[in-house]
Amino acid sequence: MRLLRPISILGCCLMAAAGASAQISLTPPAAQAPAPASKPAAKKEAPKSATKETSKETSKEAPKPKAPAVAKKPAATPTPTASPTPSFDDPNVDLVYGAYQRGLYKTALDLALTRAQYAGDAKAMTMIGELYSGALGVKRDYAKAIEWYQRAADAGDREGMFALAMMKLSGRGGPVNREQAVKLLASAAKLGNPKAAYNLALLYLDGQTLPQDVKRSAELLRIAADAGNPEAQYALATFYKEGTGVPKDIDKAVRLLQAASLADNVDAEVEYAIALYNGTGTPKNEAAGVALLRKAARQNSPIAQNRLARVLVSGQGALVDKVEALKWHIVAKTAGKGDPMLDDALAGLSPEDRARAQEAARKWIGNDKK
Repeated sequence: MRLLRPISILGCCLMAAAGASAQISLTPPAAQAPAPASKPAAKKEAPKSATKETSKETSKEAPKPKAPAVAKKPAATPTPTASPTPSFDDPNVDLVYGAYQRGLYKTALDLALTRAQYAGDAKAMTMIGELYSGALGVKRDYAKAIEWYQRAADAGDREGMFALAMMKLSGRGGPVNREQAVKLLASAAKLGNPKAAYNLALLYLDGQTLPQDVKRSAELLRIAADAGNPEAQYALATFYKEGTGVPKDIDKAVRLLQAASLADNVDAEVEYAIALYNGTGTPKNEAAGVALLRKAARQNSPIAQNRLARVLVSGQGALVDKVEALKWHIVAKTAGKGDPMLDDALAGLSPEDRARAQEAARKWIGNDKK
């Protein structure tokens, strides 16, 4: 049995791009923790803006609202923890970032305000904007967030530029201003912010905020992908698969899918699993493909759930298990991924097996809603 690839990813990227311009971001990756400085007062890089669309980012940040893939709903804001300034054995540790990372948001705000006001620390300014934007340790105040992001951007901080650009795109704290957002994204991307390059690529792709330019979009995606942004890696893989803005190259597409899947990008996991299963652009490995499908299915990808159900019915790459197949088929169908072939293949299950599968599906769906 050959697994069919999901619906055109390019179409998905186009839809996602439109969503990004109307909202905030397409699940940009999480911020990387800054390396310790050599002096106690050294400036450290504050955590990057929390956007929740996305991604999703492999981060060392403190708990904050989780953001799913495209169009996911943000989780409730974590309750700020008011505690005294933390004590670190290493005097070189950035106390502001350390407090934020541990969820001591009020402490992080106090320390950041001191550094911003008395040392002109641009990273601290971005941190203050982050705290006000995310309602972390303080009441949410988009106007103050914009004020601090603007100060950080004026001081040359690329993270502040990116955060301010996303505020301008979404219209949070003021009117939507796409022209200013594009300028800020371009400046942040030029300074090496991969999330800015990725989001700017989406704007060139959707052709609404900027004239459509797929070659420029591909260039920006490559910059972000090379910097390790999994969403950019997945999007660029689509470009190589379909020959959009770059020469068609299945091998490069699959390598990018592999990189993105290793960073837990669920869409990439599904695509790479299917490539492994079919031996497209990579040596055929059905067992590895099925294992990756299982992982993506448990991460609630309806496509992965559907493909896994097909595998369990056919027994190619895994043992036949029609009860589990029906479970995943029901779950996928609930999410809008119906499959008449599976309806027919599973029609002969006994009432007892069907009841077991339905109960397992009900529990799965119920747990997912909690």
